[in-house]
Amino acid sequence: MSSSCSHLLDALKDCLLHSDCVLKQGHLPSECLKNHTHELPEACQSLRKATFECKRGMLDMRKRFRGNNVDIPPPPPKAPEQTTAASA
Repeated sequence: MSSSCSHLLDALKDCLLHSDCVLKQGHLPSECLKNHTHELPEACQSLRKATFECKRGMLDMRKRFRGNNVDIPPPPPKAPEQTTAASA
């Protein structure tokens, strides 16, 4: 495979190995990608989509000259932390 998608594949593998689907439920990473995609964290789902777009871009003849520029998506924003009234 081309090296343009290797960083995405590595990030997706790492995300899958640290997901609850693999760690807590004991599924294989391939099972999580095929059958349990709705249970994956948003970061893994966005990496899965970016990997798909990267592989798709490798076949796109228009990108042969421009380059296959698919990058790792930024992490989703974290929810603001709520402070407790008891600490005041």
